[in-house]
Amino acid sequence: MHHSRLCALVLDCKVDDLGDAARFWSAALGKPIAALDQDGDGRYAELRTADDEPLILLQKVEHESRVHLDIETDDLEAEAARLERLGAKRIAFVRQRWWVMEAPSGQRFCVVRKQRDAFGPHLNRWD
Repeated sequence: MHHSRLCALVLDCKVDDLGDAARFWSAALGKPIAALDQDGDGRYAELRTADDEPLILLQKVEHESRVHLDIETDDLEAEAARLERLGAKRIAFVRQRWWVMEAPSGQRFCVVRKQRDAFGPHLNRWD
């Protein structure tokens, strides 16, 4: 048995300055900036959300700007396999930390390790 849930909305930003994008999305969504440089490498910013809301991350990318979802899980392999059985494809295992997947309808999304201490009330349990 493993667990998963919707974890994050990720705004992929093809920009020179992620700070400008973070300030725009902060104002647009009414969410304060939690971190302009989450990991210290200039690639991720985070907006502050409540514990029962999905994270809102901004990611500096080289490809065209888009939005993707992250699904967090306590078992990466089991969750990726479950999604494959539903018709998704594994695209890439990034930094040995998360799977980039593609839905049968073509959207890309990520399967990531658990991001918050508590999964919260919106948890799916899979056998």
